[in-house]
Amino acid sequence: MVVTEPASVRSRIIDATLHLVGTDGIAGVTNRRIASRAQVSLGSITYHFPTQEDLLRAALTHFAREETTRLREIADSYRGKEISVQDAATLTEQVAESLAFSAERIAPFELYVQAGRDPNLRAAADECWRAYDALTFTILTELGIPRAETLTPTLVATIAGLQLRRLSTGGGSDLAGAVLLLLRQSGTPGHRDPDPGTG
Repeated sequence: MVVTEPASVRSRIIDATLHLVGTDGIAGVTNRRIASRAQVSLGSITYHFPTQEDLLRAALTHFAREETTRLREIADSYRGKEISVQDAATLTEQVAESLAFSAERIAPFELYVQAGRDPNLRAAADECWRAYDALTFTILTELGIPRAETLTPTLVATIAGLQLRRLSTGGGSDLAGAVLLLLRQSGTPGHRDPDPGTG
């Protein structure tokens, strides 16, 4: 009982931090606001996270680990399956559109930018990007894409950029179309991508 309570408090602090970062940006994160949202004492915040840098790093790491778990489950469900290029593009769009831009999902964009200013956040940011890389590499491999490891970072960057555009404009983006274009230009084996005219 004594062991689980600190973990619960720590988790509530992190969740509150992600919400505030996503709502008001890094500048809007204060211990008083975190304490109010997390319903914890001010002292408990500094007990678990002596500096704001510690707190932001923990928040991004927490997000990265949750994202890694979520994406690994998706990747595992496609291992060993015959999927077409169109299937992969559609899957990508479905995964992206299923993620509503809640404050907690906007927060990582803020934290990635902050990692550009703060080297101490970069390992946590890298962990998150590696989760996206792992899912993408698995799908590309299942598609039989040659040099999947080379295409992976380009595809991840394209998807992230289109998601950022969607977030910042409030409009849609042809994510499936962009993914389809990249995959078709990469030399995907034809037997996995039937000619639309034959169907």
